[in-house]
Amino acid sequence: MTNLDVLTVGRISADLYPREQGPMRDVRTLQKSVGGTATNVAVAAARLGHHVALATKVGDDAFGDDVRHALTDRFGVDTTWVSTHPTLATPLAFAELNPVEEPNIIFYRAPRAPDMELVPEDFADAPIDAVRILWIPASRFSDEPSRSTVAGLLERRARRTHTIFDLDWRPHFWASEAAGTEQIAPMLEHFTIVIGNRDECRVAVGSDDPETAADRLLEVGVEAAIIKMGGDGVLVAQPDGTREQVAPFPVEVVCGLGAGDAFGGALCHGLLSGWSVAESVRYGNAAGAIVAGRLLCADDMPHVNEIDAFLAERGAG
Repeated sequence: MTNLDVLTVGRISADLYPREQGPMRDVRTLQKSVGGTATNVAVAAARLGHHVALATKVGDDAFGDDVRHALTDRFGVDTTWVSTHPTLATPLAFAELNPVEEPNIIFYRAPRAPDMELVPEDFADAPIDAVRILWIPASRFSDEPSRSTVAGLLERRARRTHTIFDLDWRPHFWASEAAGTEQIAPMLEHFTIVIGNRDECRVAVGSDDPETAADRLLEVGVEAAIIKMGGDGVLVAQPDGTREQVAPFPVEVVCGLGAGDAFGGALCHGLLSGWSVAESVRYGNAAGAIVAGRLLCADDMPHVNEIDAFLAERGAG
């Protein structure tokens, strides 16, 4: 048994955000934070009061030291399974606010990122079969040895509730969309909840139509398909025939990065609190809207009182 609420597995980086909008050539000031999908979801859930651990790998360098200390000192994320690669550098990610709604991310992960070098030994004592939520982004399957290592974790997990697949399509990490489909589609049968937007569903199940994508996800046995539809909200579909479209919360966007990860952390909060999937998605929509109105990702993840105040002001969505 374990008292760990959430374990996320995946990408980490030192993130640098411009203080100015527009192309990078016009930027003069950058603000440093921590990022990566799995990292941001871990921070978001920890900020909502949960015991959260991140499993990843950093470089033996100043940025590796920086992000490790940020996780523990600023964010309260358990770093028991954050290991160090002896030669590869900790990745950097630069956000280009051009446009602010969908910023361009400039990745520095050459020749390889340490977080793709996860091996089974890194998880020897991890509570894979006992943690209440295991969160895996799709980028884990883009290369070896991460692909085989995480597939092995899922075999250990044996599709226990809640095993969450964040489809998180990042073309930068894949040779082609077809290569993504080849690796992502077979993994669906290991998860109880799958989350993705229209494009991510097209890669995973061959359709960007939310209803069709939900049908195909349910056919492989997931307990909930959560389809993000932008301004149309979020479709929640479950095997009992329940389908609900959860409305979004319009906000003035400062930076589109991190909103989906805030959604993920708040979704975990709802599930851990015993709420329905739709109730948890509403909470996630509120958290995502809050972060969309802020510049940073990890550092700007909201607290419970902020989300509750937002919902009290805006209504239930």
